[in-house]
Amino acid sequence: QVQLVESGGGSVQAGASLRLSCTASVRAFSRFFMAWFRQAPGKEREFVAAVAWTGSGTDYADSVKDRFTISRDIIRNRVYLQMNSLKPEDTAVYYCASTAKTVELKAPGQYDYWGQGTQVTVSS
Repeated sequence: QVQLVESGGGSVQAGASLRLSCTASVRAFSRFFMAWFRQAPGKEREFVAAVAWTGSGTDYADSVKDRFTISRDIIRNRVYLQMNSLKPEDTAVYYCASTAKTVELKAPGQYDYWGQGTQVTVSS
């Protein structure tokens, strides 16, 4: 089984920063990509960022580009999402996800393992 555990969420003021972490089980490293998604109340789950376990490939949603940075630590089996200049519209539950696929990485349906989510709340 691939297990993903997120941490690092919280409540902050607009303009603040947070760093989310996702710890993956060893087997997760056989997957190609890890990603962060988020889901706000009453909205669909949306893509935030993705990173390849090997190489330097990353991708971001336009809404977070230049504010969020995704990275991975192969030794610690972790993926991070550094979130700067947070806005109230970033408020959501953030999920870590894993896939063995290499295309359409912004589609939630491409991911078959998910963490339990961590809440991020940004107040104005």
